[in-house]
Amino acid sequence: MIKITFMGAGSTVFARNVLGDCMCTPALCESEIALYDIDEKRLNDSKIILEAINKNENQSRAVIKTYLGVENRKDALRDANFVVNAIQVGGYDPCTITDFEIPKKYGLRQTIADTLGIGGIMRALRTLPVLEEFARDMEEVCPNTLFLNYTNPMAMLTGYMQRYTKIQTVGLCHSVQVCSEGLLKALDMEDKLEGRNELIAGINHMGWLLDIKDKDGNDLYPEIKKRALKMNAEKKHNDMVRYEYINNLGYYCTESSEHNSEYNPLFIKSRYPEMIDKFNIPLDEYPRRCIKQIAEWEEERARILDNGQITHTRSREYASYIMEAVVTNTPYKIGGNVLNTGLIDNLPADACVEVPCMIDARGINPCHVGRLPVQLAAMNMTNINVQLLTIEAWVTKDRNHIYHAAMLDPHTAAELNMEDIRNMCDELIATHGDYMKDFQ
Repeated sequence: MIKITFMGAGSTVFARNVLGDCMCTPALCESEIALYDIDEKRLNDSKIILEAINKNENQSRAVIKTYLGVENRKDALRDANFVVNAIQVGGYDPCTITDFEIPKKYGLRQTIADTLGIGGIMRALRTLPVLEEFARDMEEVCPNTLFLNYTNPMAMLTGYMQRYTKIQTVGLCHSVQVCSEGLLKALDMEDKLEGRNELIAGINHMGWLLDIKDKDGNDLYPEIKKRALKMNAEKKHNDMVRYEYINNLGYYCTESSEHNSEYNPLFIKSRYPEMIDKFNIPLDEYPRRCIKQIAEWEEERARILDNGQITHTRSREYASYIMEAVVTNTPYKIGGNVLNTGLIDNLPADACVEVPCMIDARGINPCHVGRLPVQLAAMNMTNINVQLLTIEAWVTKDRNHIYHAAMLDPHTAAELNMEDIRNMCDELIATHGDYMKDFQ
């Protein structure tokens, strides 16, 4: 029997999507599903909801077990064929709140703060100790597993696993599979969706739509560029930063404008506050989302637990398709985050890059892309520098590398001087307490 372990199963909505997908997949529907979390209430909620899906959609063919707490972690992982990771160390309250409020005191504003910047750095340093423990357990009890990481900051966490553990790991994100579809729909080019051919590569949350052609092989970029420039000039919308990328860099980016507005020194500027309005940048967006999602989940939870009527249709999340491809040896293509083993020629070998990957019984088989346009590689490098220094900070336990990562972060460095950056890092480390005990 195939065993699928879900780490952070208290992330009920995401666990429902990924594991519901598995129950809707013939090759996976009779699996043993191990749910692991450190929060008993949320773990039990997930079990109730997944058992309802298993009954309603899968004739109860899957076997669902729960494992609570660190003392049961090895049993959850033991003999797992696949491990899905969706943990959030420290949660919204207190850690996300801290990651926004302390930088704000120093004049540093953020939108999402889960991938780069000081928020991404702190989130990585809270999460890497837990991932290291997961890796050591997996090396002992399921050394041949495939680890599917969904947790942010994707490149830092996945890159660490790939460089410093023996576990086959791929990082997965939602942005690649919806990138060109969302762009074409927004620009009223839906007639070009069917049969389109595209190439996306770069790094997580800053992958580039390098090439896009319609079903007849016609280059769609000239029309995309014309329409994007016109749309930005004529009205406010939610993707103005990425359309400005098209105008100035020549290419569209995979992740949203609210994310990319804080990945560089170009948009969020205290000296130019009018740019926030000009490019419709939603400061403090992630805390607002968290509050809204918590409220919505409580309503949905009550409704589901009240009547038990829950169904599921297979989603576009990569996880179940990857597992199916491995189990059946039927190739499937994804956009995956993997170590740069000569895949993108003008990015460093230590970098975690996002490239097309073929999946089959051998696991993850990444594809060579070649050189990125120089301006795109340069944009990626501003992010990669921070990613590599954050990993280095954790591996060496050297607090100075936290300062280095923050000092080389493009948005942070554009706003703060070095003394304030050090003071901000020190205050964040102190406030996060036990989550950052290795740097106290």
